[in-house]
Amino acid sequence: MLEKLKAFWRYIRRLTGDDAYEQYLKHFVENHTDQDGLTKGVLIPLTREDFFKEWQDKKWKGIKRCC
Repeated sequence: MLEKLKAFWRYIRRLTGDDAYEQYLKHFVENHTDQDGLTKGVLIPLTREDFFKEWQDKKWKGIKRCC
């Protein structure tokens, strides 16, 4: 039963975007690090605060209306 609740909670977090930072870090590690685990060049992942600020700026930048 507990595993079903955890799976449901992960699903809700994914739907709402609550796990966006964790997904970003996973993507960063998979795509922006070399085989030794070091970042390629001088790339470092964004902090949680910077990530969400950039995410909100992208989401709400520009005119958002129907007419």
